[in-house]
Amino acid sequence: MNISSMLRFETAGESHGECLVATLVGLPAGVPVSIAEINRELRRRQLGYGRGGRMKIETDSVRIVAGVRHSQTIGAPIALIIENRDWANWTEALPVEAAPDSEQKKRPLTRPRPGHADLAGALKYNFHDARYVLERASARETAARVALGALAKAFLRQFGIEVLSHVVAVGPARLERRASWEEIVALSRREEILLGCVDPEAEARMKEVVDQALRTGDTVGGVFEVVAHGVPAGLGSHTSWDRRLDARLAQAIVSIQAVKGAEIGDAHQAAASFGSEVQDTIHYDAAARRFTRGSNRAGGLEGGITNGEDVVVRGFLKPISTLRRPLESVDLITREPSAAAYERSDVCVVPAAGVIGEAMVALVLAQAFLEKFGGDSLEETRRNFSSYMEQLREF
Repeated sequence: MNISSMLRFETAGESHGECLVATLVGLPAGVPVSIAEINRELRRRQLGYGRGGRMKIETDSVRIVAGVRHSQTIGAPIALIIENRDWANWTEALPVEAAPDSEQKKRPLTRPRPGHADLAGALKYNFHDARYVLERASARETAARVALGALAKAFLRQFGIEVLSHVVAVGPARLERRASWEEIVALSRREEILLGCVDPEAEARMKEVVDQALRTGDTVGGVFEVVAHGVPAGLGSHTSWDRRLDARLAQAIVSIQAVKGAEIGDAHQAAASFGSEVQDTIHYDAAARRFTRGSNRAGGLEGGITNGEDVVVRGFLKPISTLRRPLESVDLITREPSAAAYERSDVCVVPAAGVIGEAMVALVLAQAFLEKFGGDSLEETRRNFSSYMEQLREF
């Protein structure tokens, strides 16, 4: 059985195409859906200090065209559309059908950007113009993922599970302490986001790093942390490599454009520590009738299975590849040295990457949740879940 067959999703669309399209198959009937809440998630993705000119053009909003009626899922595939306002500026450059003069109106990209998919994609697909590669490789695609993630969040919320994020580092500026769940919740309720850090002093240092990149025509990356709160023990499995939930979460995080690494819990610190300093001690709360941990260095996952603590996943985001001060490259046509192309871009996207990370974690957790509890309707899933939770209490 394909472990993702219970919940599958796809996205389509190009950065400067007419729209982004996404489908979600397998969500049970009866899940409440709010267009306003999906649009709020899309807006959160667009916020953050250091964003580029594209965010001034787009005001993302979703249009659901199938699978939701009267504000509830109906068990059928869900299809949604997010229009690209910038399409108006690209209709002649990227038409679906070739016109007699369309070759002259193209906006070719023949000077690939180091660190981007431009050259690797051009070689793979035999394109001497990397425009088509750029269009699909662009992080604009993640708006569709965030919309789908909002649906997964709405499902998980029915079972007391919330997924949020915050920024741990921008360049060398770091948050030098753990963020509490309450701080992360408070951050998520802000209407305006600077750099998505729970600590004002650390955020001020992060802003200085972004300001430096702005002054010098550079870009800067960082680290975001996604926390899933209220996840029950028992999602995922130790029995097969592809069912291990930590591996699936790591893949989901690294699938985000410009993310080059993922960390579950305190992986980096643990690698430099002794075992006695790393493992989370086990205790029992008789009043709550549940096992607890003395810490959560494992990030809520042991042996590929959730253990009842918060699931904590970090993404390591490299600096964006498009620089206003272009790096050395080679022209695909002439083979002559040249400066890399410049496309309107961002300087820092770490807070946005965190929101995208939330969406990916929510989708993977929803997959694992349905894999375990099933259900064609929300009521059926809830019955199965309630029975399992009683089993845990009686263990």
